[in-house]
Amino acid sequence: MKIKKAVFPVAGLGTRFLPATKASPKEMMPLVDKPLIQYVVEEAIDAGIEEVIMITGRGKNAIEDHFDISFELEHALRGKNDNKMLEEVQRISNLVDFWYIRQKEPLGLGHAILRTKDLIGNEPFAVLLGDDIIHSDVPTIKQLMNIYEKYNASVIAVEKVDKKDISGYGVIEPKKLDERVYQIMDMVEKPSPQDAPSDLAIIGRYILTPEIFTALEKTVPDKSGEIQLTYGLRHLLKNQVVYAYQFEGKRYDAGNKLGFLKATVEFALRRPDLGDKFREYLKGLEL
Repeated sequence: MKIKKAVFPVAGLGTRFLPATKASPKEMMPLVDKPLIQYVVEEAIDAGIEEVIMITGRGKNAIEDHFDISFELEHALRGKNDNKMLEEVQRISNLVDFWYIRQKEPLGLGHAILRTKDLIGNEPFAVLLGDDIIHSDVPTIKQLMNIYEKYNASVIAVEKVDKKDISGYGVIEPKKLDERVYQIMDMVEKPSPQDAPSDLAIIGRYILTPEIFTALEKTVPDKSGEIQLTYGLRHLLKNQVVYAYQFEGKRYDAGNKLGFLKATVEFALRRPDLGDKFREYLKGLEL
């Protein structure tokens, strides 16, 4: 079955970027001249996604406004004969069909995905997390779709992570099947380095079968009251095979300040209109 729908959980509070995110969503922070969330939405569209479901929360209206029509802005751009920017603004509002659902309380990634059950229905779907910005020749979520088409089962993106940093991730216990492809035997949420079953960490790209909803409904909230997707996937493992794919591309953890700065510099250097001048500027820095 073709994957047409993608879920974007964007209800987080963005506390790691305070005070910048006090009144503005973290997902709207600009990476050069586009907000973070637009990069991830465009990745999904380039992979063939036709419907985007945003799981939002209080204070996230700017995300909805960004992907909506702005009559006043379009009128102003026409008045200035700025046709190039007008076309770009109109392109953003016509990218794809959007649906918006509120997650009224921050009850975890698993809870956010569970909120989409009625809209998803009985079909496989993609999940993309906006903190992970990935530069790749083939959209990362498309790479996972290709694996799904081969195995007809849930697929999770993974990446090798230094053991000293492994406690910040969900980690899989893998059984290698093919180049970059693993069967997941088990998974652990944020293990200590000595308890991690591997160095393959779960990254924010998933293809999930609709059975994940039943698994999440059976998942007990953790000590903080959140339903973790990792625990829901462990329930799914009892009834279905789940695969992992070590994606090809470079990931930036834009959910933390250093990762965001690295992404800003490297995406700017790749730009044909900025790269040469920016590179020259960086070489001449004296601090």
